[in-house]
Amino acid sequence: MSIWFRVFGASETAPEPAALLEHLHAEGVTVEGHFKKDDFGWFQADFVLSADPQPLCLNRYLAEADDVRDDLNSWAAWLETIDDPVLSGRLMQLMIGANQVFTVPCARDRFEEHAVREFLELLCRYLAKTTAGVYQVDTRGFFDPDGRLLVNE
Repeated sequence: MSIWFRVFGASETAPEPAALLEHLHAEGVTVEGHFKKDDFGWFQADFVLSADPQPLCLNRYLAEADDVRDDLNSWAAWLETIDDPVLSGRLMQLMIGANQVFTVPCARDRFEEHAVREFLELLCRYLAKTTAGVYQVDTRGFFDPDGRLLVNE
C-alpha cells in the first residue's frame, strides 16, 4: 500500500527542472532527477536519492490536457465538508481552478525512512510554492507551501 503525495497548482507554468534540483540540493538533499518531456513540457520525473537507488516517480498532469478534472471535483466536494467555511471555500476554489496536479506514490515502508519523507516534504513544498498551490498527503491532510497544516484528514 502506498501513501500518496499530491500538489494542486493554480499556475499553468511548470517548475523548471534545473531550478527544482538546485533548490533540493541547496536544502542538503543529494538527488538525481530524470525528467521526461512532451509538447506540454515535462510530465514525469524520476528522483533517485543517494542512499536509495529505487526512484520515486513524480507525475505531472495538466487539467486541460489530462483526465484529472473529475478527481479535482471530488477533492473540492470533500473539502466542502470541512467545518471552516472560509478555508473550505478557498481550497475548493483552488481545486476547481487547478491547472496542474503532481502526484507521488510512496510505499509505506519507504515513507518511514526519514530521508525519503523529508525529500517528499521538500519536493511538495517547493512545487506548491512555485505553482501557487497547496499539497496533500494521505492520512495527514492538506498543507500550505510552508508546510503548515490547513486541513487534517
